Amino acid sequence: MQLGLIGLGKMGGNMAERLRRAGHEVVGYDRAPGKRDVESLPELVEALSAPRVVWVMVPSGEPTRATVKELSELLSPGDVIIEGGNSKYTDDQVHDVMCREKGVGYIDAGVSGGVWGLENGYALMVGGTKDDVAKSQPIFDALKPPAPHDESGQELPGAGFVHAGPVGAGHFSKMVHNGIEYALMQAYGEGYELLAAVDLIEDVPGVIASWTQGTVIRSWLLDLLVRALQEDPELEQITGYAEDSGEGRWTVEQAIENAVPMPTIAASLFARFVSRQDDSPTMKAVAALRNQFGGHAVRAVQAEEAEKPA
Repeated sequence: MQLGLIGLGKMGGNMAERLRRAGHEVVGYDRAPGKRDVESLPELVEALSAPRVVWVMVPSGEPTRATVKELSELLSPGDVIIEGGNSKYTDDQVHDVMCREKGVGYIDAGVSGGVWGLENGYALMVGGTKDDVAKSQPIFDALKPPAPHDESGQELPGAGFVHAGPVGAGHFSKMVHNGIEYALMQAYGEGYELLAAVDLIEDVPGVIASWTQGTVIRSWLLDLLVRALQEDPELEQITGYAEDSGEGRWTVEQAIENAVPMPTIAASLFARFVSRQDDSPTMKAVAALRNQFGGHAVRAVQAEEAEKPA
């Protein structure tokens, strides 16, 4: 089928290529002139045959909101917008109302696969009506990973794609997925640090690589850690600073709102906040308190030497 794709960066560009390899026609638009097939959103809409399906793959927040708004005014009744960025699910619900007023369908698609999706496929979690999802199903089928098979060769259903529910369900599912991802990465990172901290372990990368086969903690994330350690065995080229893109925060917020205990994911989110502090105000307060009640040594800011109180 034919698809308009807006946003041809690392993810969007690879998605376009995977779709073309599967025989679909992709008309791409990006702000960068060298990547795009058309020069504007009106040209993209004009280049597509009705009923149109347009996938938006731009940064979440205002760039997505502005793009969806403009598209909703350009498209015709019966067309469908798929929003595949990491938007908050409540934004999707607002977009859906706006699009429905114009007769335009709206699907939110949580997409996982990163830069490896071109070859491996993308895990897709979508929200929308059954009719809108059905119109777009050939696109989802081309993007998702090949279906696994059981021992008899029968295809196993469900892997790599789910119609999770109404609009908002796709990005809510991806939000929880990313919260889990935070916790997994934190656990692997802590394990790496402990291995590296003791003299007993002489081959830290080797130990971690040994976990990738036959163990209950094997995963693709673990494979990627092995890859990172092959490139930089002591991670000397990387600073211990980790951003968060929003999904972890939203997951914890929803856990609070729904009274769901989520200590592991919450701790992994807070660990990222700690990573951005050169000199923690919290630990300054702790050091000051230890000094006040017990006369314990503190470190001066300039000399960074232990100084006992007079």
